[in-house]
Amino acid sequence: MCTYVCMCIRTYTHRYPVLYSRCRYHLDRIPDCQILKTEKNIRNINKKMAINRLKNNRSAKTKDLPPPYPNGWYGVLESSMLSAGKSMYISCLGQHFAVYRTQAHKVYVLDTYCPHLGANMGLSGRVVGDNIECPFHKWSFRGIDGRCTNIPYSSCVPSAIKVKKWISTEVNDHIFIWYNVEDLEQPWTIPISDELQTKQFVYQGRNEFYVNCHIQEIPENGADLAHFAAIHKKSFMSGCIDAKENFLTNFARHDWKASWSATEDKHIAEVKLCHYIVLFNKFKFFKINVTGKQLGPSYVHLFLHSPIFGSFQIFQTITPVEPLLQKVVHRFYAPRLMAPIVKILICGESIMFERDMNIWDHKIYRGNPQLIVEDSSVKKFRKWYSNFYSVNSDGFNISETLQW
Repeated sequence: MCTYVCMCIRTYTHRYPVLYSRCRYHLDRIPDCQILKTEKNIRNINKKMAINRLKNNRSAKTKDLPPPYPNGWYGVLESSMLSAGKSMYISCLGQHFAVYRTQAHKVYVLDTYCPHLGANMGLSGRVVGDNIECPFHKWSFRGIDGRCTNIPYSSCVPSAIKVKKWISTEVNDHIFIWYNVEDLEQPWTIPISDELQTKQFVYQGRNEFYVNCHIQEIPENGADLAHFAAIHKKSFMSGCIDAKENFLTNFARHDWKASWSATEDKHIAEVKLCHYIVLFNKFKFFKINVTGKQLGPSYVHLFLHSPIFGSFQIFQTITPVEPLLQKVVHRFYAPRLMAPIVKILICGESIMFERDMNIWDHKIYRGNPQLIVEDSSVKKFRKWYSNFYSVNSDGFNISETLQW
């Protein structure tokens, strides 16, 4: 039987066809390094790739990779993927989670492995009230604190039996987990989108990517102001991975004006963009003003406004599946009548993101880069992003990496 995978994923609403960013490949015809990255086949392939990246970084004398998992909120699951009474197993951040939703629509997150004999409760665990029941021996664990509340074949439940309960929240159609190696640090509040809450904006589509790089390198792009002209100037119709010089290059291009700054809240930074499409290097149209709120190490809320078409929003979540493997999801929201315009936006944004991916997937991390004055925003970004590392943050270790 033939098995196929795609090189990255773009998913649109059910009313529109599912599109793939590159042509499909037969698994028997390509080497492992080219196989993508679906939830099922991604791990073993990318363990090798991540280990090789660590070795490459060492050979390039960049032994100062930041810790792989900064402190903060992480979007681990889209709300629509978890229905009432269901549980899911999620592996990320070097942890293993059982995420489940009660019939009352309350979401709880616990360590997934049962302390009894190690069964995975996220897989086939039964949701009973606010508890999750282990599929192996039917031990029940309470979502509010992780304590064992019932052992069906015993009259006594030792009070010491429990699993770790993770702080979580559900906001803007996403389930977030609070990850912080400093136990005493309290989580900050994720802002709620008023437009989503009041249903002024509806879900219009999504895309999904897997990127081989350190998590810091993805949001750092917003502060790397020089890369916009270098990578994103050519028309999105010129392609993504290798944008070709063709008639479209002279016919239309993208013009960007960008700035980046930290805010008074140490966990929030802001990038501002002004975008135009330029025809024949003369006529500007399709202006879009973008304000991106970088909320912690892994979450970005983008506010876009077009004087002609109105406003829409994009939510970006970055989830470290492994130390040097990031799952990136963009979800798009706009008024219902803007659906045709948003589909074009999703296509263009996906192509632009793939251009960045082509760099991230093959670069090394420079802990002490040689910057010039015009790169000052990159230096400011790194100082701001360092807020999410702490003295107890785990660093990289090749021997530990081999045991993933």
